[in-house]
Amino acid sequence: MAVADVMKMVKDNDVKFVDFRFTDTRGKEQHVTVPVKQLNEEKFTDGHAFDGSSIAGWKGIQASDMILMPDPDSARMDPFMDESTLLLTCDVIEPTDMKGYDRDPRSIAKRGEAYLKSTGIGDTAYFGPEPEFFIFDSVTWHTDMSGTSVKINSEEAAWSSGEKYEGGNMGHRPGIKGGYFPVPPVDSLQDIRSAMCLALEDMGVPVEVHHHEVATAGQCEIGTVFNTLTRRADQTQILKYVVQNVAHAYGKTATFMPKPIVGDNGSGMHVHQSIWKDGKNLFAGNGYAGLSEIALYYIGGIIKHAKALNAITNPGTNSYKRLVPGFEAPVMLAYSAKNRSASIRIPHVPSEKARRIEVRFPDPSANPYLAFTALMMAGLDGIQNKIHPGDAADKNLYDLPPEEEAKIPKVCHSLEMALEALDKDREFLTRGGVFSDEMIDAYIELKNEEVTRFRMTTHPVEFEMYYSL
Repeated sequence: MAVADVMKMVKDNDVKFVDFRFTDTRGKEQHVTVPVKQLNEEKFTDGHAFDGSSIAGWKGIQASDMILMPDPDSARMDPFMDESTLLLTCDVIEPTDMKGYDRDPRSIAKRGEAYLKSTGIGDTAYFGPEPEFFIFDSVTWHTDMSGTSVKINSEEAAWSSGEKYEGGNMGHRPGIKGGYFPVPPVDSLQDIRSAMCLALEDMGVPVEVHHHEVATAGQCEIGTVFNTLTRRADQTQILKYVVQNVAHAYGKTATFMPKPIVGDNGSGMHVHQSIWKDGKNLFAGNGYAGLSEIALYYIGGIIKHAKALNAITNPGTNSYKRLVPGFEAPVMLAYSAKNRSASIRIPHVPSEKARRIEVRFPDPSANPYLAFTALMMAGLDGIQNKIHPGDAADKNLYDLPPEEEAKIPKVCHSLEMALEALDKDREFLTRGGVFSDEMIDAYIELKNEEVTRFRMTTHPVEFEMYYSL
């Protein structure tokens, strides 16, 4: 979209405010709003100054001045604000050289796309994530010196069958692992998801499908169309914004936390991906499941670097409550066309254009800009160094003899383990200046703060296990 088209959009929609948005290291969108009179064509070349020192993992106060550079192609109307508001996604720019800030996730994604072209391997990386989420009626928690607690409230939850509700308990609800996917009234969230889909379409994110997911208490998924790496990360941020705000408008609360419920499925974010060149899908071929040798090498790179990738694709301590062996989690670093127990699946598709791989261990708490870029960089390393992943795994990996299971590598079992792996295995990320060592160091430092807080906080289950010893 040209800048002139954005200015026309402002006029046509009688815009009152303009909201500049960017994503921090943890993956949370941030924003600053200006009256529409502050928006002119120069804003798209000069940017909007802001203080970057208060963003976790970014600059110190001694070097805080930064610039938000709006992307005119990202212009969209916000359907949730009372006053007419235009949203613009921004790159974070270093004012000293007017280049993308070293730690800005969107700038990293753009550098990743530029690096792909520079290798000569391909010119476009397509990504299609499937972030799952929960919709609860409410949630409460507290963490202080007196103790800790959390309570999830959901009329749809299996544990609510004995509760009394105003108007009566209707009794229709999905059981544990029973949410995939009975019709309403067992699925109580059809209308909310439909409202989310309409809002997504209005904001320029094409929807393919929506449905209830496996877990009780409101686990859902909205499938949206694939796109190029940075654009698909932009759209993932829009999806999160829409899901949380539509739920809020319905008096409910939505979360992309990977494992909010004990004893039922967690929320993953399967990431479909392929590399193209000159309009040709490089992943299509005559090998296993219709894959090319390039695609197999790409898989080999992801398997090789999976533990380091975990620090970015599974970036919270809660992520590893989902990645537990023996509970139908995608922890086995193997690939298969039919076997959903493998961490990398090759979907069955009728067209060579749709040939792709699906990496199943990431979760929706990941920063999409960093996660997609890191996955691509690992895959490119596999191509460059011809890292073959070995034979496909067509057995049920959840039911292997111990001696066979021991031979299959697994993902990390804790964030601490993943951060240690990233610290040791980072060179593939720094090629072409995509990630810098300074950025990775800052990321590890930021995430180790979470690890330390988690390790120092007494958990209620510890009272059950140890109080009477």
